[in-house]
Amino acid sequence: MRAWTLGSGSKGNAILLEGSGTRVLVDCGYSPRTMTQRLAPFGIVPESIDAVVLTHEHIDHTKGILSAHKKFGWQVYGSVGTLTALRELPAGARQVLAPGATTSIGNLDIVLLRVPHDAAEPTAVLATDRTTGFRTGIAHDLGEVPEPVAQTFERLDLALIESNHDEEMLRNGPYPGYLKDRVASRNGHLSNRQSGQWIARLWHPWLRGVVLLHLSETNNTPAIATAAARAVMRKCGSSLVPAAAPQSEAAGPFGLPVTTQLALGL
Repeated sequence: MRAWTLGSGSKGNAILLEGSGTRVLVDCGYSPRTMTQRLAPFGIVPESIDAVVLTHEHIDHTKGILSAHKKFGWQVYGSVGTLTALRELPAGARQVLAPGATTSIGNLDIVLLRVPHDAAEPTAVLATDRTTGFRTGIAHDLGEVPEPVAQTFERLDLALIESNHDEEMLRNGPYPGYLKDRVASRNGHLSNRQSGQWIARLWHPWLRGVVLLHLSETNNTPAIATAAARAVMRKCGSSLVPAAAPQSEAAGPFGLPVTTQLALGL
């Protein structure tokens, strides 16, 4: 399985997963025109995408979903709370997924997992390629990592997880107090420190990649976030270099085989 981030942050979010002939978009925070432009360098056209899975209804994750459904005919999967909040989406476009249950979209098995965030029924996403067994986990917009999510994300091949803010930058930054409290709350966003703690738990010797999502442009930087993650990974004995998903352009593919991860003494 491969993944591309088409943009990640408060201005828009979308992640493309591809495995064994199936393409699934996770979130659709951009217009069809922007999506088409960001997919083009990889030789991918929107019409080749089989479905969209939404993590929650916030505008930076769903801004383009209605127009994309009209233009490309995409079916939209999500929790009942998420889909109910999208009142303008036609009933025929909705496919409700119960958190914890497995749904097949082409050759990918999709599982939604409840996470804490200030949305109707927000979820993380686990995608498994039935042909290869490759497992990808996506989790952004959560204030803490619930134990069921932590357990499910163990032994991933590819992890795309939130690393929203540096705690000191948030404390000393320009946000008003109520917004600082919201970001740092259980229903807010993961800090670099929290993300690092999660990486330490999900790391194993066959992990192929870690991608940091939803970095704040005010309270974080790619350099700070990746340095924090890499320090944790080095302590775990990993030679992987974490990537920070950019806001204004596509990046990837992630999940390709890693040939320098293990040094074996024979």
